[in-house]
Amino acid sequence: MKKMFAMLAVVFFVAGCSPEVGSDDWCKELKEKPKGDWSANEATDFAKHCVF
Repeated sequence: MKKMFAMLAVVFFVAGCSPEVGSDDWCKELKEKPKGDWSANEATDFAKHCVF
């Protein structure tokens, strides 16, 4: 039970640190990330929020 709680805490901590989709910080992070590592959703969101 403790391991499960610890894993959930880590997931929420990491999720809480990532910038909001479409924000300037999020766009900068994706620009630095290799395009081959982008998911389809990231590519769509990048085009929607950072290009247009």
